[in-house]
Amino acid sequence: MPLVYLVIKMAPPLTRIGLAGLAVMGQNLALNIADKGFPISVYNRTTSKVDETVERAKQEGDLPLYGFHDPESFIQSIQKPRVVIMLVKAGAPVDQTIKTLSVYLEKGDCIIDGGNEWYENTERREKEMAELGLLYLGMGVSGGEEGARRGPSMMPGGSLQAYKNIEDILLKVAAQVPDSGPCVTYIGEGGSGNFVKMVHNGIEYGDMQLIAEAYDVLKSVGKLSNEELHQVFLDWNKGELLSFLVEITADIFGIKDDKADGHLVDKVLDKTGMKGTGKWTVQQAADLSIAAPTIASSLDARFLSGLKEERVEAAKVFKSAGFGDILTDQAVDKKKLIDDVRQALYASKICSYAQGMNLIRAKSIEKGWGLKLGELARIWKGGCIIRAVFLDRIKKAYDRNADLANLLVDPEFAKEIIERQAAWRRVVCLAINSGISTPGMSTSLAYFDTYRRDRLPANLVQAQRDYFGAHTYERTDMEGSFHTEWFKIAQQSKI
Repeated sequence: MPLVYLVIKMAPPLTRIGLAGLAVMGQNLALNIADKGFPISVYNRTTSKVDETVERAKQEGDLPLYGFHDPESFIQSIQKPRVVIMLVKAGAPVDQTIKTLSVYLEKGDCIIDGGNEWYENTERREKEMAELGLLYLGMGVSGGEEGARRGPSMMPGGSLQAYKNIEDILLKVAAQVPDSGPCVTYIGEGGSGNFVKMVHNGIEYGDMQLIAEAYDVLKSVGKLSNEELHQVFLDWNKGELLSFLVEITADIFGIKDDKADGHLVDKVLDKTGMKGTGKWTVQQAADLSIAAPTIASSLDARFLSGLKEERVEAAKVFKSAGFGDILTDQAVDKKKLIDDVRQALYASKICSYAQGMNLIRAKSIEKGWGLKLGELARIWKGGCIIRAVFLDRIKKAYDRNADLANLLVDPEFAKEIIERQAAWRRVVCLAINSGISTPGMSTSLAYFDTYRRDRLPANLVQAQRDYFGAHTYERTDMEGSFHTEWFKIAQQSKI
């Protein structure tokens, strides 16, 4: 009697974690998790994205990644207590995804939003999930698609228990920095993780604007070619400016156009996009009365870049009146200019980071989050877009003094700014005289000059407020609030 073999297709074992939302960041983070040895289930409303991700997992090492086309089987495939990461567009799509998945979740399960979400939405959702017996985290993820695949910086905030449920995965998936550890930590309660990621992006706006201004001065005034700019940024990336953004800037200047002659950077339209986190940062700074002019100027620069058609017409108007792109055509010492711009860029960056850290601290105090600024600097040292060698020095500054009022007054940073301020002023003056706008560098210098002075002309502004609005004022020589009948006195003196 012939033997009959019954072939049974075994279902995959329960996975450790699930991920919903398979755009670029979602796919790469899922593959990263699988690559670190954690079996993962993936789901996307558009099922072709699921199949695409499963195929990538096979091609990239037969990774333990399992795809599902419906939300119920996706949730049921994850071991309890279930942990599901969402990477979908902020706002309504997050609420819709939660609604779709939560139907199949049970008490004790956890949802993690890995997108750039407004922190108050995260706090609202955490409360709503708690009513269902579910745990919730809002986790900022920085590093772009490459960071998500190879190791991002992650900023989870919300339920501490939810963090504990996924800590083993995050510690392995995050970027690893020698002598510093994984670029992830439990940020704090509520929406703290999303808030910290928002400010990280605001600092990123400032950083990118300052680099663009350095490029503009070197190209427009110094007349450096793309080949020379490529070499300058390569050299800068070996010293105090060593960072991801300086590194990729060097790369950009080295890439030729594959569709026409010349370098690709010269063909890119001078119109910068944005997704909103920079605007949120500036709005929060205003709400908390925290000066963040470097970050604000970078946002304004993006707004102005968007007025491309208006700027083209304005250029025609002013050129007809004798105003060209460059107001002076004086010869400059390239070597000296390059060194001055390097110093100006570094000093301005300190101001940008100082403003971001002050904003985080102010929000932490308001919300009672108890955020540790030195620890934030540590997890930004690798994986994220603003990763830079001098973040280690920022961490050490806060380690020396956790209550540091401002990075500018840390002894080491104060010394560096003093050493660079002459070059900083030369670059800003040269740009002004040449008609080149450097809003980031200029406002950073103004921030420094304002902060370092013990007496400002604010006394006149307050006197004006008291004159027309009886807002009162304080005196330097005695306690109390005072009001003067300025108008009456002025009128009597005119008689």
